[in-house]
Order: sequence, then C-alpha cells, then structure tokens
Amino acid sequence: QTKGTSSFGKRHNKTHTLCRRCGRSSYHIQKSTCAQCGYPAAKLRSCEYLAACGWGALANLCSRFADNWSVKAKRRKTTGTGRMRHLKVVRRRFRNGFREGTQAKPKKVVQAG
Repeated sequence: QTKGTSSFGKRHNKTHTLCRRCGRSSYHIQKSTCAQCGYPAAKLRSCEYLAACGWGALANLCSRFADNWSVKAKRRKTTGTGRMRHLKVVRRRFRNGFREGTQAKPKKVVQAG
C-alpha cells in the first residue's frame, strides 16, 4: 500500500472552513467546532481553559512541560493585538481622570506688534 503520492491525489474534501469568530480556516465542518478559538464555546480556547474543562490528557501536557504551548498563542490573541475600539478610548479618559462636562480653556492668542 502506498501512503504517499498516490494517496494525496484522493484528497479533495475540505475538513475545515473559515471560522466566523477568529476568521481562520480552522472551523471543523463535521465537528462544528473551531480548532483555533473553540467557537461555538463562549470562552476562547486556551491551555488553562482546556484544563478547566476536564480535558485530562491535554491538561497533563500543559503542566508537564515548562514550554507551555499556550504562551505564544496568548501573545497572538491578547488585548492590544486588535483594534481596541473601546479600550483605547477608556485609556485616554483614564489619563485625564475621567473628567466629564468640562470645556477646554481657550488658548490665548499672542498678537504680533
């Protein structure tokens, strides 16, 4: 039995398609779950989340190795990697003490004379 070239020619069915949450081509059509973000689960897929869900084997893998697989994944997905439409406004308001209902003082115009 040939496991290589002749077998690859028979591949024409897609197992994964685009995920509507993360946008990657990781949504498994038959399982109806995304391999990348875990959609349709409410929480985003991560190593700690899998451990909490009771995925025993994966939870053991996470704790067994010092090089935790989710560290890089978190760096890709964390806050600040996207647009931060709301948070960047909150950050600016925080710097100014969440002031409201005030007006900027008019700048004094220096007359040349």
